Amino acid sequence: MQPLPAAVQTDSAAALAAAGVQIDAQAADAVAADDGSHDPAIPAFDVAETIDGLALSPLSLDYALAQIDPANAPPSGGTVDPTDPRTDAERDFDDIYGTQTYDPVADPTLPAPANVPSAYDPWEKYNRRMHRFNMAVDRGVARPLARAYSKVVPRPIRLGVSNFFNNLGQPVSILNALLQGKPKQAFQSLGRFALNTTLGIGGIFDPATAAKLPNRSEDFGQTLGIWGWKRSRYVELPFFGPRTVRDTFGMVGDAPLSPLRHIERDRIRIPLQGLQLVDVRAQLLPLDSLREGAEDEYALIRDSWMQRRDYQIFGDRMEKNGETQLPEYLQDDSNPSVPADAMPIMPTDGTGVR
Repeated sequence: MQPLPAAVQTDSAAALAAAGVQIDAQAADAVAADDGSHDPAIPAFDVAETIDGLALSPLSLDYALAQIDPANAPPSGGTVDPTDPRTDAERDFDDIYGTQTYDPVADPTLPAPANVPSAYDPWEKYNRRMHRFNMAVDRGVARPLARAYSKVVPRPIRLGVSNFFNNLGQPVSILNALLQGKPKQAFQSLGRFALNTTLGIGGIFDPATAAKLPNRSEDFGQTLGIWGWKRSRYVELPFFGPRTVRDTFGMVGDAPLSPLRHIERDRIRIPLQGLQLVDVRAQLLPLDSLREGAEDEYALIRDSWMQRRDYQIFGDRMEKNGETQLPEYLQDDSNPSVPADAMPIMPTDGTGVR
């Protein structure tokens, strides 16, 4: 039989040696070699050391160690630095795996961070003042009205109102889809408008979705982006919130196509526009929780709006290239912003609108 390596100096053996107890190493080797010199009542694999020729199992060693004055026994694992804040388990882990600190930034197995373009906001000083004004109006008027509307009006009726105004926006989407070179999408929007206006009773119901006709919103601001106006400075409009200069011009271009703006009677048009604004704000209520606790609410709203707007304009190209990095709530095309037909006054309004 090949000789076994020397016995490991265990904590129990070290403690017994520190207490002055003699350990017979030769007897321990004989026991480990199983030459018949040990007590047959004790299995060879269960013997750790021998003391004065008596073979002891680990349990016996533990009992013997318990009889020794603890003050004379060294701590387990050697001398412990009293200033070391680590626990015994942490020290054992560091002994096995090392003490190198994990750096998640330098981890080569992690994917590359998302490259989010910064917002073009040279008018930030003005925009922040306008944002504070808009938030005051929102907290004092718009949000309370939206909450009351959501609480009082049953959900099926609110859904019908949203469907109605969404259907009114389809003519704008049809023309802009054609201007962007998307004939298939234009015909789908035309089919939605025809189906929801007839079978959907003026757009209150939405049979077009059941017919698998997608709901894609297009406006002239998106068309200008497709035509080449890719970067535009951010601006916050009074009462109507985030926009860019490009999208402001886009609203002016969409206004003549908005059916709601062609209603000449103010007593009909203005209440409908007010209801549309309340409906838009009610749809945005679930997103209010995202602003709570934000360190910079203005930057959060600006960056989120700009990222979503870029996705609306260049989303098809981003999806083809596998570059979509927005969360789903920003990709959802149903998240509304104030449309052109809800604006009370536009430069394109003639004397016929009164």
